[in-house]
Amino acid sequence: MSHAMGHVPERERDRAVELVQQAYADGRLGPAELERRLELALTATASGELEPVVADLADEAEDEVVRIAATGGLVKRTGDWHVPRRLRIDSEYGRVRLDLSRAHIPHPRIDIELRLAYGGATIILPAGASANADGVRLGWGRVTSKAPGRRSPGRLHVRITGDLPYGSITIRAARR
Repeated sequence: MSHAMGHVPERERDRAVELVQQAYADGRLGPAELERRLELALTATASGELEPVVADLADEAEDEVVRIAATGGLVKRTGDWHVPRRLRIDSEYGRVRLDLSRAHIPHPRIDIELRLAYGGATIILPAGASANADGVRLGWGRVTSKAPGRRSPGRLHVRITGDLPYGSITIRAARR
């Protein structure tokens, strides 16, 4: 028997499980539905079987991009704020300060896209979180990260991308 039919790429299965758990965390699925869908995702033997599990969840998760734009001044988020799955910040000259240490983050991974012409950004991570800023395009700017680059299971992972012609980013863990 050929295995081509009965194979679901691990990546697709993981993605389906992540979407289902996310929908549950967001309150869009109840416990029974969570269990039913996880069971289907974990027992699927073909990619097509994963489709109905996440069909109504995928769009909502992907489209959640929160955009913040500023010319100058300070874009600041601290304390108990809701962190979206994807955050995009455009700032011409301003500074950005994102403190994730006490924020509500319902996602295992978040993407932050920064477009800072001349500004600087400071991103403060919760203890144990990791961050990867390899996707940032630098001009004369720089990225300083004091956080682990590899993600740990069960911990928040922040992926930072964007453009910094002259800007700079500092990534660090919260001080205790």
